[in-house]
Amino acid sequence: MNWMEKDEKLLLQRSFLFGATGIVLCLLALANSHFGLLAAPMGPLNGVGVALQFFGLSIAVLVLRKRKIKEETKDKAKQMILVLAVALLFFFMVI
Repeated sequence: MNWMEKDEKLLLQRSFLFGATGIVLCLLALANSHFGLLAAPMGPLNGVGVALQFFGLSIAVLVLRKRKIKEETKDKAKQMILVLAVALLFFFMVI
């Protein structure tokens, strides 16, 4: 089944899960680099977090580009795009 044929609510739910997981992973890497809890390299963890955020952002953009969707779903997709874009900017500025 193609991604464009899936339900918008399911896609937004997946976008939220990928985005939230990416934000949590980036926050873990940031907290570890600040507090020094673990003596392990946090670059790969941060990279996976950013990649998950980009994937969640791309799913939200995919939902927004669909043709016949409700206005409520469009608003949720716009909010998801805004939140993930701000989170990505924050983590890029911190790194």
